[in-house]
Amino acid sequence: MSSSTQNLIPQSHLGNTFGALFIGVVFAAILFGLSNIQAFFYFQTHNATGISFPKLAVAWLWTLDALHLFLIVHCVYYYLVAHYADFNALTEIVWSFKLQIAIDVIIVYGVHLLYFHRIWIVGKGRSRVLLMAVGVIVTLASGVAIALIWAVYQCHVFSDLVKIEWATFMALGTITFVDFVIASSLCYLLATSRTGFSSTDSIITKLMAYIINTGCLTSVCSLSAMITCAVMPHNFIFLGVEFLVAKLYVNSFFALLNARHYLQPAAENNQFSDVHMHRGIYRPELNAVASQDEEFQGSRKNKFKHPSDNVIHLTRSAVITAQLLVWGQESTVHCTSICGFHTTPYESFVRLELRLSRAHA
Repeated sequence: MSSSTQNLIPQSHLGNTFGALFIGVVFAAILFGLSNIQAFFYFQTHNATGISFPKLAVAWLWTLDALHLFLIVHCVYYYLVAHYADFNALTEIVWSFKLQIAIDVIIVYGVHLLYFHRIWIVGKGRSRVLLMAVGVIVTLASGVAIALIWAVYQCHVFSDLVKIEWATFMALGTITFVDFVIASSLCYLLATSRTGFSSTDSIITKLMAYIINTGCLTSVCSLSAMITCAVMPHNFIFLGVEFLVAKLYVNSFFALLNARHYLQPAAENNQFSDVHMHRGIYRPELNAVASQDEEFQGSRKNKFKHPSDNVIHLTRSAVITAQLLVWGQESTVHCTSICGFHTTPYESFVRLELRLSRAHA
């Protein structure tokens, strides 16, 4: 943002003005490619399910992300190609520049709402005060977003942007504060969901670390744009950084939805890798690497079992395992809810039955 942009452009200072915008577009296109990969991965791993709210959210964010990239590309093309060396055109703000800021604000605020939806799912019935506080903060942030959009559309030339520095600082500062509130709330809810299981607590710890890292990444980008705007007011470097904010928010949310596929421990994946369902019937297959001694012991148990005996007499270890599994189920559901996945009752029954059968054996 510059107080004398009209003087900068005739002096051909394009390197740190429109050149910075061009570099921002290049990095924004790279991040858009990453969001494409993550969106494709999400739809591939959820192709067996029908239309759901997470799928609609992914499609909605991807559409806005693509529109944002189109607008910033048009903005740079307008200044550096279509109106190259036209100094009168370089001083005016093109329509795509204004609209991309509006789309940027919608993406950031939309991601905040989706994160709040996750907080509502995890914290419902546990901490009403926390939910109300986060909801109020996110709602108030929308007022700041509307104020920024209104202020940008009052500008006609780049020299007018200096008059709305207050809106820029307030919007970027609010975004950073909301990121901190959301990350802290999610980490608090996850930390209070620990059960003592190593596998469940490991997932919770990794998910907390991931939430902190992604929150720091988006916050650092917002703070970088605010700092460059304050320290270097005579160039457009902060606008190039601002191009990346929306892309980072989209990628962070997509990665959170895909987190359960690479945060789940390998032992948990191996435990249920031999479970197959055919026509709604639970059919555990024989383990190909089972030892002959285990097969012999299993055959002896079947020989001495009464034909009419359909009741499984559980040992003490099996009962304790069942109790611990039920106690740890709430934390598991909380983790999967944050990642956009809900365990169905049948899947919970299959896991419980498999765990009991192994404890009984």
